[in-house]
Amino acid sequence: MIGRCIGETSLIELSFISKEMPQVGEYVSIEYDGKVILGMIESMVRGSVSLNDDIYDPDTIEKIREIEGDDFYIKGKVTILGDINDNLRLPRTPAPPGTPIYRASSEILKDIFQMDNSLKLGHLISNEEVEIGVNINSMVSRHLAILAMTGAGKSNTVSVIIDGLLEYNGCMLIFDMHSEYVDAEFTNGEVNVIDPIINPQHMEFNEIKKLANIPSNAPLQERYFRRAFNEARKKVQEGVAKPTDFIEILEDVLVSMHESEQYESADKKKILDVMNKIEDLKVKYDKLLNTNVGDILKQLKPGMANVLDLGQVDENTAEVLVAHVLRRSLRSRKAYVKNKDKSALSYPIFFIVEEAHILAPQNRNPNSKYWITRIAREGRKFGLGLCLVSQSPKSVDAETLSQANNMIILRLVEPKDQRHVQTASENLSEDLVQQLPSLNIGEALVLGLMTKVPTLVKINEFKGRQRGGDLDIIEQWASQKKEKKETLQIELTRFNDLSGGY
Repeated sequence: MIGRCIGETSLIELSFISKEMPQVGEYVSIEYDGKVILGMIESMVRGSVSLNDDIYDPDTIEKIREIEGDDFYIKGKVTILGDINDNLRLPRTPAPPGTPIYRASSEILKDIFQMDNSLKLGHLISNEEVEIGVNINSMVSRHLAILAMTGAGKSNTVSVIIDGLLEYNGCMLIFDMHSEYVDAEFTNGEVNVIDPIINPQHMEFNEIKKLANIPSNAPLQERYFRRAFNEARKKVQEGVAKPTDFIEILEDVLVSMHESEQYESADKKKILDVMNKIEDLKVKYDKLLNTNVGDILKQLKPGMANVLDLGQVDENTAEVLVAHVLRRSLRSRKAYVKNKDKSALSYPIFFIVEEAHILAPQNRNPNSKYWITRIAREGRKFGLGLCLVSQSPKSVDAETLSQANNMIILRLVEPKDQRHVQTASENLSEDLVQQLPSLNIGEALVLGLMTKVPTLVKINEFKGRQRGGDLDIIEQWASQKKEKKETLQIELTRFNDLSGGY
């Protein structure tokens, strides 16, 4: 027994007094009315009746301590999680004041957290004997957010999840903004790197219009660009033009329009403006658009960690690529689920969106944000899951974040980040929010539909290889110095050899 209930108790929480020091996040059991109720300690304070706030003399405090010794009390709050013997249903009657509170045994906790076909995340912070797994179906179909400040263990957590899904032949696509997973090594599967190249024949007009930097408030430019785009695509599809370079075909169409007598000089000026923007498009995105590559969705491989390498492109290009993939994935899965289209995607996909604050920002509306939100709203019905990963939660779109019914929150210190996350999650209490700054590296609060109860977990250490983490600056500086010294030595040896020949 660690303490007893005091004061007024309710169906969802109670206060307790203890002489022992339990841990925040520790599970307790409370027995009354023939029930065994599971609870979690969410907050605690340590105090003394004698040493209260009205004493201002340190000498007086010292004298009281000599008499009283370490006679302190511990007061805490327990959140009620449910009846252990009734599938964790909330009780209909509150615990009587004075009811004993016990530490929940390892056997009880193992039984609660035991589930079939689960993904092993780690173990309880308060009890290393109890492994924590999460329900994969609930995690993928109801979406996930992994949030943490820089250096708290976010990349390790993502890698553990990827490796766990590979064990079940899962298909995931990682939008890798910093090329962290390109040369990763997982114990349960291999990496399939997809280059950031799109066949423009599979693009929508709005996607390529964004790349061409044609603004929405320039209707004439948009009109002529649309005509040229549709005609160029038609020529490729009909085989009139060779699909070697879609941009060149687009340029040829615009040149023909500019030279045509059916357009007035004012119209030709607008056409020339479009031609100039196509020229800029060709220079800037020459490596992005290639009609010789296949459908990007056909490059996905189930049972592998599919990585779309966005580290070699700018943010604008990354937004276009992500929107393109998500749009076509949703359309293809709808065709398969509703119409049994055999040429469509026949398996579920779990999208891992790294740097979600860039691709689904709070204060901008890129096309990637629109399609991420669409997947968050509609993906569950068609087997498309979403994992938002960010070290700046306050910068992630609130509506999109609120669609994530599961969260793994590692250390968060910034108050704005904490409030933003709490607003997005109905399961995150104020007491749990206050625990986030005290989490150590690799420790996380796990909550949502993928776990039966909110849990403080020590995430497993990823056993494979992954590039993330801080650079060893001193080692790299030393390496540069060593390379420079070796280069000078080689040049000196070469000079001496040449000099000796004369």
